[in-house]
Amino acid sequence: MNVPVLKEALERKRAELTQAAELRPLQYQMEHNNGRQGDMADQASGNNEVHIHLRLKRTDAKILQAIDEALVRIEEGTFGVCRDCGEPIAEARLNAIPWTRVCITCKEKQKA
Repeated sequence: MNVPVLKEALERKRAELTQAAELRPLQYQMEHNNGRQGDMADQASGNNEVHIHLRLKRTDAKILQAIDEALVRIEEGTFGVCRDCGEPIAEARLNAIPWTRVCITCKEKQKA
């Protein structure tokens, strides 16, 4: 496992999510879409956009938290170890989702 490369990937993803959040603040979107402009279909579409953006912001916030936790685990030397079973997380999984906390087996158990 190449921890420096994964750390760099985590930091890149963190910067990407942070920059995206700064580009279109939710407050502007809500004010822009709630101006009661257009017909009811336009208003409904605007409301749907706001709800989608809220969900995306929540998802991004969760990923940012997971990235921060992964960076702490790198510093502590516990990165790449499953939180649930204590076994190493497969390198392919870490390459795909470097902020993951659990191995694929434990993740599948969570979904069941």
